[in-house]
Amino acid sequence: MSAAPKPIVLWAVPRSRSTAFLRIMLERGDLEVAHEPFSYLQVDGHYELAGRRVTSTVGLLDVMLEVNATERRVFAKDTTDYTYPPLLKDERLFNDVINTFMIREPRGAISSHYAMNPGATLDEYGFEYLHAIFDAVRSATGEVPLVIDGDDLVADPETMVRAYCERVGLAFKPEAMRWDPGRQSNWQRTDRWHAEVAESSGLVAKPPGRRETPETNEHLRRIADHHQPFYDALAHHRLTG
Repeated sequence: MSAAPKPIVLWAVPRSRSTAFLRIMLERGDLEVAHEPFSYLQVDGHYELAGRRVTSTVGLLDVMLEVNATERRVFAKDTTDYTYPPLLKDERLFNDVINTFMIREPRGAISSHYAMNPGATLDEYGFEYLHAIFDAVRSATGEVPLVIDGDDLVADPETMVRAYCERVGLAFKPEAMRWDPGRQSNWQRTDRWHAEVAESSGLVAKPPGRRETPETNEHLRRIADHHQPFYDALAHHRLTG
């Protein structure tokens, strides 16, 4: 009997459209989908996956691998506004998991993040830490991880999702590209961050509302200038369809 495919983790900068991508994975119906499990674990001290309650990153990886091997393939997405030092010391993250990454042009992501959380620190915008995880995965595996750009995703959703699925060993399901609007119970605690996805029925690029940007706000310009090199390094490897 062949081994089960590895669980998939999508690491993303905040406001990169990663929740919309997760919504597609959820709509498939054949995956155990975990929404920001490591973030929730860090903030709440616990997380529930497939009916199992975990209280540590080691325990969460235990459950992800168990569910993946015995029940359904696991897809998890998480964001890099938090850091996860114990997780990056666990070799199973590199050996037993497919780590993928989502970026978005910094000025758009940073403007959107600032509108939601104007008190965010420099590190919470997430590009530098996303690059650190990417480097850790590449160093441990000797392979360049898969990178997808949220702007590319909304520009050509089916092409990008199809290419992503092919790379991680999932069948592409075109019917999963559309869904009924509505909030999801597994992101209830961070509900306000996902209102646009909840109100949508598919991936559509929308012009941003009126808000501060790095062009209008010196604080945001400094943040964008700091994170741009990390985005550029990751964008060099992004999936092009």
